[in-house]
Amino acid sequence: MNAINDIFTALSSFLWGWPMIILLIGTHLFLTIRLRFPQRKLITGIKLSMSKDKGAGEVSQFGALATALAATIGTGNIVGVATAVALGGPGAVLWCWLTGIFGMATKYAEALLAVKYRVKNKDGKWVGGPMYALEHGLHMKWLGVIFAIFTALAAFGIGCTVQANSIALLTNETFSVPQWVTGLAVCILTGVVILGGVKIIARVCTVLVPFMAVFYVIGCVIILFMNGAYVWPALQLIVRAAFQPAAAGGGLVGATVMMAARYGIARGLFSNESGLGSAPIVAAAAQTKNPVRQALVSSTGTFWDTVVICALTGLVLVSSILAHPDISYADGAALTKVAFNKIPYIGAPLLTFGILTFAFSTILGWSYYAESAVEYLHGSRLKNAYRVCFIIALFVGSTVSLDIIWNIADCMNALMAIPNLVALLLLSGVAARETHKYLWSNRLDEYMESAS
Repeated sequence: MNAINDIFTALSSFLWGWPMIILLIGTHLFLTIRLRFPQRKLITGIKLSMSKDKGAGEVSQFGALATALAATIGTGNIVGVATAVALGGPGAVLWCWLTGIFGMATKYAEALLAVKYRVKNKDGKWVGGPMYALEHGLHMKWLGVIFAIFTALAAFGIGCTVQANSIALLTNETFSVPQWVTGLAVCILTGVVILGGVKIIARVCTVLVPFMAVFYVIGCVIILFMNGAYVWPALQLIVRAAFQPAAAGGGLVGATVMMAARYGIARGLFSNESGLGSAPIVAAAAQTKNPVRQALVSSTGTFWDTVVICALTGLVLVSSILAHPDISYADGAALTKVAFNKIPYIGAPLLTFGILTFAFSTILGWSYYAESAVEYLHGSRLKNAYRVCFIIALFVGSTVSLDIIWNIADCMNALMAIPNLVALLLLSGVAARETHKYLWSNRLDEYMESAS
């Protein structure tokens, strides 16, 4: 088992190394330029996410956004940013933030293509995602099948067993609840939700995601208020360390610019999933009149996940290290926990609640991604069987050590991204034409009328 784990560790390091990082950030920059900076329409996207659309689809635009956010806002926003700061220094926070800014264009293009090439299944419901764009847009069904296989496999890892394990370990450490008891509770709660299909998942996420995100942001704001005298120095340090290798002081060691960029970009990409191909699966089910409307809504997901939540987490960590000399960068993944513990009485419970809800919401979001992938491969016949396997895997994940599962999941996620990036780059012309038609055209068309 150790030998197998070593193999997947090495493979994960290779797949998420500089070639993948360059490919992803290069795609972000290319689409930002080719689509003429759709990030400019962030406010419009936020307004659209709060409005109702009478177009065809299974769930509301906000429901689709909430489900995607449920899968992306997870432990990566807490543990991932802390690890980036530990390994890449404070400058990693800025690189993570920039990844979110440019990643909005990729998330926009993913959703646009998902709606453009979505189809109705045998039950009359709209389905889509990178596999359908590859099949109908590029006539490369074989690559769509590969994407779907990796998605179904990845869901068992990052979207299932890993999250269940995080929940079980945390409740055991905090409340002394046996892991198998927590695992059983997670299975029951998940089963009740996912057996109802995408509409029930979206309804739950619509309530859960805003609540958990606001709750976590409030905690971050409290810490920043407590660290008030160190917030501006922390911002200066983050910007300076992103471009200038030097000893940082205050419990932070200096890191090279390359290290700051590598870990900041990698964690940002992993957190917001822009380019991974997961979020467009649920975007295809949204009620929308045209692809651009949902594309704008989906792009706000990267903004909330990385530009807001990851940035807040990073600022909390760096300011806390400067404010409290007893906090060391070497705490790694535990950095956020140490920082929140500085809030008297409510700090630890607040972070515990955040991690629990983040992890559970990720389970719900990824369960739908996986079901959609299975449906693409074998039709709706195997969906119920997959749901049962997914729920069983939750219980197993709650009770066993999962180091190897983390590494396997990392590999599957990287292998998901490659076919999706092929679709994005080769169909970028389609995305550009649709964007010009509905967004940049001077005509008072359907989109402009509804968004004005």
